[in-house]
Amino acid sequence: MNREQIYEALFNKVKTVPGLVTTGRKLKHYADVPASAQPALFQTQTGEVVHKDVNKPYWFDLNVELYVYVNTSSDPAAVPATQLNNIVDTIVDVLAPNWTGYQTLDGLVFNAVIDGKIDTDEGVLGDQAYAIIPVRITVVNDK
Repeated sequence: MNREQIYEALFNKVKTVPGLVTTGRKLKHYADVPASAQPALFQTQTGEVVHKDVNKPYWFDLNVELYVYVNTSSDPAAVPATQLNNIVDTIVDVLAPNWTGYQTLDGLVFNAVIDGKIDTDEGVLGDQAYAIIPVRITVVNDK
């Protein structure tokens, strides 16, 4: 298992979402990302869970969060949630499983799936909206 290769593969897949202005694997707070640099997407590693059963190889759940920022201050009539929803929908589509029923990140992992609660702030009191999308990557270590 090569963790860096796996995290980079996920990032390369999600950063293809159309309309993103800024992407990175080093998280910035949305207040530190100018409106002109949004929509933005950042990927963070949030931990791992290791599993082991007798007579079976280790398998790992690598946990990631995808942060999406949208700021519509340049268009007072725009609804931040609309743009945010479209980007989240596209990320869901990008991570959709292949014909086997799994998202294998081109054969690197057993499965990469959005798993858990997607936290959002739709910008109801302003122009800034965000979503935090949890992703679980399951890897079987044959060694």
